[in-house]
Amino acid sequence: MLILGGEPRVDLLPPEVRSRKKTAERRRLLLGACIGAVVLVAGGVAAASWQATQSQTKLTAAQDRTTELLLDQSQYSEVNQVQAAVDTTIAARQFGASTEVDWKAYLTAVREVLPSDVSIDTVTVDSASPLIGFDQATAPLQSARVATLTLGLTSPTLPEVPLWLEAMEGLPGFADGNPGSIALAATGAYTVDVTLHINDGAFSNRFADAEGK
Repeated sequence: MLILGGEPRVDLLPPEVRSRKKTAERRRLLLGACIGAVVLVAGGVAAASWQATQSQTKLTAAQDRTTELLLDQSQYSEVNQVQAAVDTTIAARQFGASTEVDWKAYLTAVREVLPSDVSIDTVTVDSASPLIGFDQATAPLQSARVATLTLGLTSPTLPEVPLWLEAMEGLPGFADGNPGSIALAATGAYTVDVTLHINDGAFSNRFADAEGK
């Protein structure tokens, strides 16, 4: 390129010198790149080591905490055993009372719906147990039952058993009722047998809420 008015310059260096200068520049650039790569690698290794150290520290702390909790738990092992025994007792009580009927209260309710001049002379109860189910009726259209209550009644006048059974329909757990034999006693009174079938609506459920307390 010709520059007018410029200062004339002449490169008198031999080509070998210029070639060596370019080679030296390339070496410096390559060395700088290598140094940069080494620095980056060293930084990555340092960061990874730091993260590994932090993770190990957290793991050790968690292990120490776990050991501490296990030691604390061992101090209350007796309490846990007592609680387990209490839970077992509660469960057994609930199971044992699952088919319980308060027959005293039930007979009181029967007494209240009968005429005042009718007496209850005999009571026979056949009920389910937690281990053995109650025999169900084989005849169609008969209700499910968990107990049978057979009453021996005495009435001074001719008994109106259908009206008695109608009044008993309001009893808790009443499934159905059947009149039995009617006999005239030597005293002039009438003896009557009545059979009531009771469903699970009569269960007392005394311990039904024990688990939630």
